[in-house]
Amino acid sequence: MFDVIVVGGGPVGLLLAGELRLAGVEPLVLEAAAGTERRRRSLGLRSVNARSTQTLALRGLDEPLAQAQEAQFKELTDSGSADLVAFLARAVRDGQIRGHFAGLPLLTEAPGKADYFLLKQHLLEQVLADWAIGLGAEIRHDRQVTDISDAGDHVLLTLAGGRTLEARYVVGCDGGRSTVRKRAGFAFPGTPPTMTGRTAVATLADPTLVASDLRGPGGLVNLSLVPGEIATIEYDGGPEERDEPMTAEELQASIRRVSGVEVKVSDLEVGIRYSDNTRLAEPYRKGRILLAGDAAHVHSPIGGQGLNLGIQDAANLGWKLALVVKGQADEDLLDTYTAERRPVAERVLRNTRAQVALMRPGAQVDALREVLAETLELPDAKRHFIAMANGADIDYAPHSAHPMVGRFLPDVELHDGRGLLIGLNTNTDDRVRHAGKPAPDGLTAALVRPDGYVAWATSSGDVTGLTDALTHWFGRLSSG
Repeated sequence: MFDVIVVGGGPVGLLLAGELRLAGVEPLVLEAAAGTERRRRSLGLRSVNARSTQTLALRGLDEPLAQAQEAQFKELTDSGSADLVAFLARAVRDGQIRGHFAGLPLLTEAPGKADYFLLKQHLLEQVLADWAIGLGAEIRHDRQVTDISDAGDHVLLTLAGGRTLEARYVVGCDGGRSTVRKRAGFAFPGTPPTMTGRTAVATLADPTLVASDLRGPGGLVNLSLVPGEIATIEYDGGPEERDEPMTAEELQASIRRVSGVEVKVSDLEVGIRYSDNTRLAEPYRKGRILLAGDAAHVHSPIGGQGLNLGIQDAANLGWKLALVVKGQADEDLLDTYTAERRPVAERVLRNTRAQVALMRPGAQVDALREVLAETLELPDAKRHFIAMANGADIDYAPHSAHPMVGRFLPDVELHDGRGLLIGLNTNTDDRVRHAGKPAPDGLTAALVRPDGYVAWATSSGDVTGLTDALTHWFGRLSSG
């Protein structure tokens, strides 16, 4: 029997597997697709926002990501996208780019720390897979889960072909149409799609006939900075045949409707469809079965927040699940996963719905976008939108007596995945390490969780509440 089976080998499942292994748990990752298939469908560039970059830096993964990004930028430059790639590379390196809101750029005024990445998803997956495998995690491709059931003291999974596996816990990281979520009976309420997005590796017979347009007469058309990729979005109620292979004729018709230009798609290698179907699981855990990433929440990809929402799910869940699996904490600790992460997802779903509305063609939306663009020039408004788009406004304890509790503490050393006690030398066991440096400015002492969030803090030296915080987040310590 496995400690934890993670269903889904995308970025969320891989990060979760690494987190579990770092904490001493034996995870198995089951990915339905072959590795080559995942890479083939790695279309467009994914944004790893500031908070996710900070989270990955806790594990020393920021440098491998930077190297992968630089190699990618060079390849894109060599492929003929030099001007746009050069601008993006410079903005990323200078720490000025912070994403966009419905296509309205979110840029800082002055260069700062480079903590935002743009790279293809398979490159991110390779960095995470190398890390997880290096820690001892096992990843099996071409393993499709067809059924799942909670047997009370373990979970039974059925694979295509009839083979069964058992695990103490299962986490579904298997995407928006999650088999784990459906077979385990999680409620998934929300709103139906209103748009159809298409992205494909395709060739236009005459690429000079159409130019990228964020809001053309019929929607969006984007001749991606990734050579050979073309994307469209139409506000037509959502795709009818999402699973059918995309054809050159389908993409050609979409480009014509969106741009109003008669073009011919002479070749199509691979294509995907997506929508703004927006739903949120209730809750994220049922017994020994949990959900993370798109299995727990789906929404429009406009704004690039879905990947980052899933990364933060994995970072929040991994250390908690490991403590429970090892018997060092009660199962109640897993309830904090839904309590902390679901409100964050609710905010993301709200702002992605707003972004879809702001992308629609029309004079009224034009006016609204102009008003919002003016608003974003106000420093406080710009800071608010940048924080929202980058997960920097997350507060897991908004009513705490100390303002730092529930907030992320950057620039701490948590490569070993343990908690950190800064500024004190109280007895703990190996679940919490003592920092060999003073607390940050404004704090006398702080207890930092493995995901970088502050569990307890004091600015006066009063240690009231520390023991309770240690017990709540790390279980009863053997020598505390």
